[in-house]
Amino acid sequence: MRFVYTDGSSPDFIELCHELDNFLNELVGGEENRAEYIPYNQLDDIHNVIVAYDDDIPVGSASFKKYDDECAEVKRVFVKKEYRYKGIANKLMELLENAARDQGYRYLILESGEPLVAAMALYRKIGYKVIPNYGQYKDMPDSICMKKKL
Repeated sequence: MRFVYTDGSSPDFIELCHELDNFLNELVGGEENRAEYIPYNQLDDIHNVIVAYDDDIPVGSASFKKYDDECAEVKRVFVKKEYRYKGIANKLMELLENAARDQGYRYLILESGEPLVAAMALYRKIGYKVIPNYGQYKDMPDSICMKKKL
């Protein structure tokens, strides 16, 4: 497994994001059931991306974007189904946290939800704590926001 640092314009990252969207649509019963979240998952302002490769096959990704001067927001974490439970998401998050720390961020925040059982378990395991919903997620009761000090 190799990990490549890139940005939101990476074709492999974009393809993985499409797969993530399809996964989320299946999970919640269609795109219409997550329409309010779609505007917050655009890739044009994501400049920090890590893609995991098995040989030359992109199998997972994670990214972050600036939230404020001290805090970056984790976005678009995904691992293909056949590669899950192999530690890839954990490694992606470790690398992402290191990259954010190297850029001077003191915290990472993220938005998730209980239907994302494996993701929620991972975030809790690696030290993310539930916080009040922030920003655009304030009035979204299905959202669960989390934060970790780097």
